[in-house]
Amino acid sequence: ADPLAVTTKATKPIAGQKPGTSGLRKKTRTFMEENYLANFVQATFDALRDSGAKVDGGTLVISGDGRYYNKEAIQIIIKIAVANGVGRVWCGTGGLLSTPAVSAVIRSRDGGFKAFGGFILTASHNP
Repeated sequence: ADPLAVTTKATKPIAGQKPGTSGLRKKTRTFMEENYLANFVQATFDALRDSGAKVDGGTLVISGDGRYYNKEAIQIIIKIAVANGVGRVWCGTGGLLSTPAVSAVIRSRDGGFKAFGGFILTASHNP
């Protein structure tokens, strides 16, 4: 079997899953519930496509501040990103980058690098 074969998993909306200006803020235990994170990530990719973002073959930045469940969450996000056609994922070593560092990398345009977006895994309120 192809380890990178894309599969489809049936799911349903989760009540109360609404991101605000500071992201999707819930307790870690909630993020660990079945499909909670995956639904949000897929919905984000759907919205990016609808807005005309260049997801196919594009670059996505993913990192966090090392809090509990970050490594597992990063793996979920990467799998969904690949299934959505993302061509390149930039992730800090061990999934670690501070919130300001991830933000700077996402906004960087130096040397031809251009990410279409990113996921910052943190409880920080600093965008």
